[in-house]
This record gives sequence, structure tokens and C-alpha cells, in this order.
Amino acid sequence: MFAKLYKYRWQYLMILPGVVLLLLFSYIPMTGIQVAFRDFQIGTSIWTSKWVGLDNFSFLQDPHFLTVVKNTLYISVLKFIFGFPAPILLALLINEVTQPLFKRFVQSVSYLPHFFSWIVVAYILQSFLTLDGGLVNDLIGKAGGHPIFFLGSTEWFRPMIVASGLWKETGWNTILYLAAITTIDPQLYESAKVEGAGKLSQIRHITFPGILPTISIVLILSVPSLITVGMDQIYPLMNSANQGVADVLDTYILRSGLQQGYFSMATAVGLLSSLISLLLVVGTNRLSRSINGEGLW
Repeated sequence: MFAKLYKYRWQYLMILPGVVLLLLFSYIPMTGIQVAFRDFQIGTSIWTSKWVGLDNFSFLQDPHFLTVVKNTLYISVLKFIFGFPAPILLALLINEVTQPLFKRFVQSVSYLPHFFSWIVVAYILQSFLTLDGGLVNDLIGKAGGHPIFFLGSTEWFRPMIVASGLWKETGWNTILYLAAITTIDPQLYESAKVEGAGKLSQIRHITFPGILPTISIVLILSVPSLITVGMDQIYPLMNSANQGVADVLDTYILRSGLQQGYFSMATAVGLLSSLISLLLVVGTNRLSRSINGEGLW
């Protein structure tokens, strides 16, 4: 054992900073999970707070919490249905572009929105969709329609979240699939052309199977997002008018913990969400391995 450690000493030394950071920021903070089972108040110690067991999980009987869960699942499922296949389709389309200059231009333009923070995206949406001077409502008015209160509408909030997510992240998420496409043997395409296969047949029988392992891994890693839809995207756009459909688990935890001071309950909600995410990852990994033999472990 010690001989092997000495043999790979430089490799272990290189990964040591990552291990230390993982311990400091991921494992040691897990001691705070006990807050979910204690009556913790600011100014007191976690270790000396009264142990209350499962009392902090009483939120499960709160009707508003059920509404929050429904909103979370509704938005996350919509984002998954539209957001998961979008980068795959875009990567396949970009791969078919034969002009190198135009191909790089499309890639650069599609990547660029990823580097905008959600605060900037929220400001852009407000500028475009506001009732007073918004570009979209100006166009609707010039077309003879009536202005729409997009930012306060319960009907338009979810499409707005899905569309902004697609615009911001689709191009960036194509990187993995484009990288996977480059690993496919070009001779396969040449053989397919000799056999008379068209572009669609090549995509169906060569390109798509070639990136299927990558799709499986991304799918496994994406499933936990069904519970966490992203507070940084939703919170800047949430207001009293659309809160009925905009309030999700992330904003519920933020409001309960930081704004109302229910730290123990907020920790309990976060712990439950993490456990559900873990079960989803394990289940999806097992399903993926049973279907195509690909998985994270």
C-alpha cells in the first residue's frame, strides 16, 4: 500500500487541494444538518440548541408548502422537457454546418448568453416586457393589440422562465455534445456515404448513437434539478402578482430562513430536497445502466 502511495505521490499531491476544498466546503458543513432536528435560534450554538426531533418537518402539513412543491415540479418539468433536448438538437445542427467561419460565429453567439448573470437577464426581460415602454408591448400596441402585463401574469410567468432558460443556457450546454461528436470516427460517415446514406440517416445511425453515452450521463446529472429549479433565475422576477405560480422550494427556503428567521425549518426543507435529489440520481443511474449500460458508477 505504501509503495503504491509513494509511486503515485505526485498525482496524489496534485489532487490534494481538491480533496481539501471538498472537505472544507462540502463535508464539514454537513454537521449543520442537525439544525433540522433542533430548535436553533440566532445567537445560540448548534450543539447546545434543544433537540426537537421531527418537529421542524411540520411544514409537510402546510397547504402552502404543497403549492410550492407543485410549482417547483411544474416549472422543472417544463424546463426539462424543453431544455434537455434543445442543446442536443443545436449541437447536431451546428455539426452539419460546413462553413468554418459561420460555424464559429454561431457557436460564439449561442455561448454568449451563458456569461450573463440572471440579474442581468432579469433586467433585460423587464426592459423588453414592461408595460411602460417595453419593446414587446410597443409592438403589440402597434399591431392593434392590448398591452400584456407579462411580469405580473400568472399565465406568462412559466413560459417566460422556460424561454429565458433556453436562451441563456442552450448554447453553452452544446459544448459537451459537440466534443462527443468529434470523437466519432470519420470513416463511419465515409462508409455511410458509400452506402448511399443521407444526412438524416447518418445522424440517426452514427452521430446520435455516438453521443448517447454523453446524453445518458447528462441526463443522470440533470435529474436532481427537478427539485431545485434555480432561485437565481426565479427570485429576481417574482413579485406579489405572480407569487402564486412563482414560489418554489428555493424561494420558500430563502423566505423562511433568512427573511422570517425559521432557520431550523428551512434546513429541514433543504435536507428533504437533498434526500429526494439523491434518490433521483441513484434511480436514474440504475435505470440508465439497465437500458444502455451507461452510468456514472
